[in-house]
Amino acid sequence: MNEACNVTAVKNRAEKYAELHRKRELAEMPAGAEAVARQRARGKRTARERVDALVDEGSFVEFDRFVVHRTNAFGLDEKEFLGDGVVTGRATIDGRQIFLFSQDFTVLGGSLGEAFAEKICKVMDLAMRTGSPLIGINDSGGARIQEGVVSLGGYAEIFWRNVQASGVIPQISLIAGPSAGGAVYSPAITDFIIMTEKISQMFITGPEIIKTVTGEEVTFEELGGATTHATRSGVAHLVAADEENLVELTKALFSFVPQNNREEPPQFACDDDPHRPVAALDDVVPDSPNKPYDMHAVIDGIVDYGDFLEIQPLYAQNIICGFGRVNGRAVGIVANQPSVLAGVLDTRSSIKAARFVRFCDAFNVPLVTFVDVPGFLPGTDQEYGGIILHGAKLLYAFAEATVPKITIITRKAYGGAYDVMASKHIRADVNLAWPTAEIAVMGAESAVKTIFRREIAAARDPAAKMKELIDEYTERFANPYIAAQRGYVDDVIEARQTRSAIVTALEMLQNKRVELPERKHGNIPL
Repeated sequence: MNEACNVTAVKNRAEKYAELHRKRELAEMPAGAEAVARQRARGKRTARERVDALVDEGSFVEFDRFVVHRTNAFGLDEKEFLGDGVVTGRATIDGRQIFLFSQDFTVLGGSLGEAFAEKICKVMDLAMRTGSPLIGINDSGGARIQEGVVSLGGYAEIFWRNVQASGVIPQISLIAGPSAGGAVYSPAITDFIIMTEKISQMFITGPEIIKTVTGEEVTFEELGGATTHATRSGVAHLVAADEENLVELTKALFSFVPQNNREEPPQFACDDDPHRPVAALDDVVPDSPNKPYDMHAVIDGIVDYGDFLEIQPLYAQNIICGFGRVNGRAVGIVANQPSVLAGVLDTRSSIKAARFVRFCDAFNVPLVTFVDVPGFLPGTDQEYGGIILHGAKLLYAFAEATVPKITIITRKAYGGAYDVMASKHIRADVNLAWPTAEIAVMGAESAVKTIFRREIAAARDPAAKMKELIDEYTERFANPYIAAQRGYVDDVIEARQTRSAIVTALEMLQNKRVELPERKHGNIPL
């Protein structure tokens, strides 16, 4: 009797384990092998392959692999997909814990339904509770129409969590396929969006609806492709050439961010001499004040090993934003770019830099600012486009930031743009200038035309008089020493000593503390 019972128990146990393994196998390819083949034919990895490529080997712990949808409308009662179209879980990247989700386009086009949303919300909640970064891999056609308003409610639950997590844990969105309709707003709230060239698109309304409503004809790629969002809209922060490059860029970006807002970014051992003189910087600024030069040469010479990860490199190129390391410590770099529009501030560059500055401040990344700015871009397009409002965003961001702030003026620092670019007056901690710096209300020619308008008009040789006055003004004002006399610049240094000066300043400021006024939040000029 006992023997028979034992045989039965063993058989039952074996059947239960067999059922578990069968379901696990089904969850690996819930839509079947043909759907996976179609996904790969588009040049795309599957949801699980993307997870495996991104995280440390063997570190992924999956949640909710057996979840299924709960609707029977429109024939869904005849279909069941384990996981409901999204893979979620916990893993590590370079030994650091993250939570992530990866949308599965093979299941109903990656459309979001109630259970799908609940799975994402669960990992978001865990990420917040444990102070861990969140990475979302997006490949979705949007809301699951068959589930109606329930899917819209799911999106809103995700959006709410994105907002609560903002500034608390880093959030990175990888767009590895379509992201349409309501699906775009979650990535838009996150800190960084990385798109994949010729594979990913983001748009609110697709080409068919646009044609119906407006008569305008546009392709998916023209409307919302990676190039469009990297160059025209500014939605994409980085663009990957393919799925492999998507992983590389994500890991590079991840290496600069902390686990959460209470921790510091990772520090790395560095054998690049922290006090290494950079002799080439002595000659980087041209003799002519109107001749351009590439600010990348300055940045590359100063950061460890010349390693710099530029953010939004194809958008608003008159300002440079990105991450580097100085003596192994992560820094956020903001720099005017004299080789594009002479480095002026305009609507797009102000927004780009303000967003980057606020991220760095939220996540304890010190700010290093290189200044060569002749002012704000003039013109009706800029004024009608809200340059006052958008320029104020950058001013607000720098003034609000409490992380260590180090500013180096390489050449021009004119007018209100001088104030905005992390000047001493908006509480930068260390302000340095090169001997080539020109700190003034405006450039010599404009100043002379304004101040000496009548004298020039009355002169026998107006051109000669103009040149004489410009030379006098330049000699008197086109230098860093008047500002240094006032303490607006802490020191004038040789350009070659810039790296050493930044290292010293970072060491001095590593325990910086700032008491802020008590308030719910400020009202940034959005």
